[in-house]
Amino acid sequence: MADTDDIQQAKYYHHDVPQQNRAFYLKGAGALDWGMQNRFARVFRPDTGRTVMLAIDHGYFLGPTTGLERVDVDIVPLLGHVDALFCTRGILRSVIPSAPAVPVVLRASGGPSILRDLSDEEIAVDVEDALRLNACGVGVQVFVGGPNETKSVHNMTRLVDAGLRYGLPVLGVTAVGKDMVRDARYFRLATRIAAELGAQMVKTYYVEDGFETVTASCPVPIVMAGGKKLPELEALTMAYRAIQQGAAGVDMGRNIFQSEAPLAMLRAVNAVVHEDLPPRQALELFETLRHGAAGSDGA
Repeated sequence: MADTDDIQQAKYYHHDVPQQNRAFYLKGAGALDWGMQNRFARVFRPDTGRTVMLAIDHGYFLGPTTGLERVDVDIVPLLGHVDALFCTRGILRSVIPSAPAVPVVLRASGGPSILRDLSDEEIAVDVEDALRLNACGVGVQVFVGGPNETKSVHNMTRLVDAGLRYGLPVLGVTAVGKDMVRDARYFRLATRIAAELGAQMVKTYYVEDGFETVTASCPVPIVMAGGKKLPELEALTMAYRAIQQGAAGVDMGRNIFQSEAPLAMLRAVNAVVHEDLPPRQALELFETLRHGAAGSDGA
């Protein structure tokens, strides 16, 4: 037992200082359990309340993707510059180093490949396995308006129920099929449904007209999806506008790893998200890093 010979009487109770109960800094997360808030705090930086996630989960339905042919060669060197990694458990276990640690959100839905109907997904990761991998969250596709809408929503709610038991947040990802309209009205619908049914964060696409109404009407943090590869200035402008219009971060993939200088682009995106750097200044930073020592190797 502990040595009790020299225990001093406690006396510094600070009775004149009220006990502090600080509100959690993320939108809609104030009533979540401590463990879930702690996982959120690893994904969303406490100093800005924002995140730069790197999405590399494309292979779960596309197979080898340009820029992701060798994750160990092309992606691992970028991990020191991301707030979180969105990936599959297969890639995580096979090529992502466990130290230094990077917060991970696991792709948890899947099934059909690009050759089939993508909306016909199932839950593809057990929550207990996500916990074994020390994940900070799980992501699931929700096909609002798609042929398997109800099934995909139930995939999400089943993960939400399991996540609540263990303190694991769920990222609802709004999927857009070929026949769906990509406008603010649709994304208001899709993001609100995901949040109403329990997703603690939502990933969705940016739209130029009315995106601020999407973020305002969603009661949980919205992370902007990067989408297709764009010229660097367009991608930086999209990220900047999304952040200024209420997004809590970005989850970019192809606009990072398909850039001619992925590390330079990632650092420019970080400046946009965490420092509110305007797009043209961010592009100047990208070009400087690309042609300087930090970007000369093409990393």
